Amino acid sequence: MGYRLLADAVVLAHTAFVGFVVLGGFLAWRWSWVVWPHVPCAVWGAVIEYQGWICPLTPLENEFRRRAGLEGYAGGFVEHYVIPVLYPAALTRPTQAVLGTLVVVVNLIAYGVLLRRTLRGG
Repeated sequence: MGYRLLADAVVLAHTAFVGFVVLGGFLAWRWSWVVWPHVPCAVWGAVIEYQGWICPLTPLENEFRRRAGLEGYAGGFVEHYVIPVLYPAALTRPTQAVLGTLVVVVNLIAYGVLLRRTLRGG
């Protein structure tokens, strides 16, 4: 039971991290200090997608699942949890490029608005 809870905790942390990667720039509108942890996280998230890498949290989750007597899964977190919700087909490299671009575009918008507000003084 302990390893299953650890696996579930990793999934929750991973989900929160993905949400932060995609939407953290908007948090910086309210709390400017968020920029400092968010920018490296957003870069990491985009690079993971563009390179087709698997986030280190995925093997960690799978290891906890195996130790709990459950099956792990192939592929990465996005492929296992996010893609089935968004797309019925399997994750492909072009889809990963689209997801990476989504991270970049959403954050360019968020930081563009933040920069504009900062330059206007409010």
